[in-house]
Amino acid sequence: MARIAGVDLPRSKHMDRALTYIFGIGLTSARKILDKADLPYQMNSDDLSGEEVSRIRTIIEQEFIVEGDRRREIAMDIKRLVDLGTYRGRRHRQSLPCRGQRTKTNARTRKGPKRGAAVRKS
Repeated sequence: MARIAGVDLPRSKHMDRALTYIFGIGLTSARKILDKADLPYQMNSDDLSGEEVSRIRTIIEQEFIVEGDRRREIAMDIKRLVDLGTYRGRRHRQSLPCRGQRTKTNARTRKGPKRGAAVRKS
């Protein structure tokens, strides 16, 4: 099992899909990495040699921001929006959708479970 950027790649998956398990690498980035490393997309992650793993690792370290650094960068971007008081920052602070979705009837994932009408005691 190959370990790249602190993530164990899944066994018996094609490399273009296996690299997407690393936070900050999507399918397009994974294919660019494999092109630079001269590896086929359909190669299984089990079949990697140590030299191929080190080639992939150096490409990722030099050209991509992944895992903890990427998470920190995203958190700082959101914090900057909140501190500036932008519309998107206020939506983040209120835990509401930031990208223009309707909220009258939907957005239950972001807003949480419904709070029913207050129950009155007679």
